[in-house]
Amino acid sequence: MKRIGVLLFLVLALFAFGACAVQPVVAPTGQDMPAATALPAEEAVSRPIVITDALGREVTLDAPPQRIVLVGRALFMIADAAYIFPGAAERIVAIADRGQGSYNFISLIDPDIDAKKGLDKDAGAEQVAPLQPDLVILKSYNAETLGAPIEALGIPVVYVDLETPEQYSRDLAIMGQIFGDEARAQELVAYYQTNVAEISKKAAAAESKPRVLLLSYNDRDGNVAFNVMPMSWIQTQMVELAGGEPVWADANPGSGSAQVTLEQIAAWDPDQIYIVAYNNDPSEVVAGLQADPNWEGIRAVEEGQLYAFPGD
Repeated sequence: MKRIGVLLFLVLALFAFGACAVQPVVAPTGQDMPAATALPAEEAVSRPIVITDALGREVTLDAPPQRIVLVGRALFMIADAAYIFPGAAERIVAIADRGQGSYNFISLIDPDIDAKKGLDKDAGAEQVAPLQPDLVILKSYNAETLGAPIEALGIPVVYVDLETPEQYSRDLAIMGQIFGDEARAQELVAYYQTNVAEISKKAAAAESKPRVLLLSYNDRDGNVAFNVMPMSWIQTQMVELAGGEPVWADANPGSGSAQVTLEQIAAWDPDQIYIVAYNNDPSEVVAGLQADPNWEGIRAVEEGQLYAFPGD
């Protein structure tokens, strides 16, 4: 069987986020990441901003937000998107402890991160309010548990999803409004579109599709568990866009991740296995699985087709 190259799949991890823009934009030439654009001098002038967020709500801000707080579950996805904009480091005044394990990239790109208010991992409205933010950015599934109490205090909240290529394009546009840099948002969407189109073209030309298994690994409380993702999540869509066939397609029709056993993994008999580890070094996890006698009989492991999926 002729397989899609592993490099092709890993490259897609970098480029899949903006596969479908809300509106057509002109793609930049070349393959280099577009340089961050400078914030316009007039950006600080008070002017109302109306943002339609991921929940379809219109959020009106009296002026460009200067004190932004990032908090809530899956915060690292918001930070990934926000810090692509050059104004993020100056505007974000507090961020909760929600990085991917000990491999938190934010300290590498925000030199003032240690001076900013660090919030608890499960910080609520009572920790957010004293910071006097003029905007809080949350994932949409935090709306009821965290967003509602914050909004009840009169603090504006904008929700994003960041779960599918289409949502990434929309939410990058939202970030562009928040940071007053809509041109930067268009650059980013166009950049991702260009690369996804190229990868999709190569994947479509392949003679056959590898049967791929993407597993999420965690060892909380000392108990190792593996989960597969819903078909609607971006992890699954990345496998498909890269030319792979998700072997777990019929196993998890729900809206959340589902735990699977080693017996089920062996029964699927995938050509390639990728390990995602949000709270561990994925390379170390893969090395451990390769040395685990329980994994020796799995064909993908025997053929050297077990890979660590990059984190941040």
